[in-house]
Amino acid sequence: MEKVIYDEKNGLWYELQGDYYIPCLKFPEEEQQSIGVWGQRHLRHIKQNSKVLYLNLLTSGKLNRYLSDLDKQAEEMFSRLVKQMAKCEGVTEQLKADNQMEWVGRMNNIRNRAMEIVNADLIYG
Repeated sequence: MEKVIYDEKNGLWYELQGDYYIPCLKFPEEEQQSIGVWGQRHLRHIKQNSKVLYLNLLTSGKLNRYLSDLDKQAEEMFSRLVKQMAKCEGVTEQLKADNQMEWVGRMNNIRNRAMEIVNADLIYG
């Protein structure tokens, strides 16, 4: 028996595995883009809770681009929320110069709240 055969009817190559011919399938090539912390969190979430979406994106070759775009959206949303909340609550550079410990505490509070909003809206929502 031949190790590899070509079926002209469907245009696929088959490889002999034991007693059976298995189609030689490859995932489409995908441009590699960097994925940050937000994209990694979302990837972990869809792997555990939305396996169909994960497999569809993976097999179509769109997973990396999807995660990269989501990561950029989440980072922009997080930055915008932190700036808006700091402005509304009067956390300014003047406060930073006058009372650094209060500024750090208030900024950590703002960043934590912004992170919760991004997680709820984009990452786990």
